[in-house]
Amino acid sequence: MSTQDRPRRMFSRYYARLSERLDAEGLAALRSELLAGLTGQVVEIGCGNGRNFAHYPPAVTGVVAIEPEPFLRDLATRAAAGAAVPVSVRPGTAEHLPLPDACADAAVLCLVMCSLPARREALAEIRRVLRPGGTLRFLEHTLAGTRGLRIVQRVADATLWPLLTGGCHTATEPVTDIERAGFEITRLRRLRFPDIRLTQPSTPHVLGRARAPRT
Repeated sequence: MSTQDRPRRMFSRYYARLSERLDAEGLAALRSELLAGLTGQVVEIGCGNGRNFAHYPPAVTGVVAIEPEPFLRDLATRAAAGAAVPVSVRPGTAEHLPLPDACADAAVLCLVMCSLPARREALAEIRRVLRPGGTLRFLEHTLAGTRGLRIVQRVADATLWPLLTGGCHTATEPVTDIERAGFEITRLRRLRFPDIRLTQPSTPHVLGRARAPRT
């Protein structure tokens, strides 16, 4: 076990099952949209059980996937063996990526920022490992657009929601965090997911792209 491991024994097993249902409800299509057009070397932070791996386009020459949860990392390693592009799964945390400076053409965050205890430090690490002008792709929970749901999100975040969902906090503003880290947002879409069930604190999402500074 790595010193950077963050075991979540109950949640990891629940999430592994839940991710299959979410993919069937439309998350698989969002994964494809998130990763479309990527090329070169990619680092994926918080890869979970590796559900993104099947959606990387063939122009990607390699993926280094970082996952601190041991059970999910084992599942991701199995998923990597069947991926169409080379994928290496490694232990690590977003705040301390085990990678050299400027080693990646793109970075991917998929349903990760909501559970990061130190988003500013994590985004600084992503800037460090990206080449100048590199791409950040993100699909994340976000603060709701309506006052009523924002209140529900904040109440949920302050009570049981993080305990039941692996540390997830829904009343976050990932776009603001990304911009404050020095990235330029180049594409952004706000959406509801899943859109076939009742609205939950986690329903509002943002899907987008950002560019790292060139210097």
